[in-house]
Amino acid sequence: MNSHYTIIIQWSDEDGCYVVSFPEWGDYCHTHGDTYEEALHNAREVLELLTESTLDQGKTLPKPQLFGQSLQQV
Repeated sequence: MNSHYTIIIQWSDEDGCYVVSFPEWGDYCHTHGDTYEEALHNAREVLELLTESTLDQGKTLPKPQLFGQSLQQV
């Protein structure tokens, strides 16, 4: 899958793992991994599922955030 969505991967001392967030998809969309590589793998899977389920529901995909632009609430 080739998408232009933002994936933020950060270490969490509290959780003891890498936590992944997807800004374009909302505040509650997260995954994680014990290693950076696992977190990235899980992120790719989540993005694929988000895209497929959104399209299956007939909804519009969120607009990707581009470098140098901030997300704007619509």
